[in-house]
Amino acid sequence: MDSNRLEGKWKQLRGSLRERWGKLTDDDLDQIQGKEEVLIGKLQERYGIARDRAREEFEELLRGSSAPDERHGT
Repeated sequence: MDSNRLEGKWKQLRGSLRERWGKLTDDDLDQIQGKEEVLIGKLQERYGIARDRAREEFEELLRGSSAPDERHGT
């Protein structure tokens, strides 16, 4: 997803992001503001995962595959 589309859908995605990655705070989401690279960085920081893995998981969410992931406690 290009950055313009992500920023445009940001309000819709916030809830899904919090549901999937509960360690992301409201402050984190405010800082991210629909910017994919910032989101990937926050996922790395909060979950201690590699950048590639964070990107894969985010892209999985965007594809609509939001099955719970035990590592994230959802």
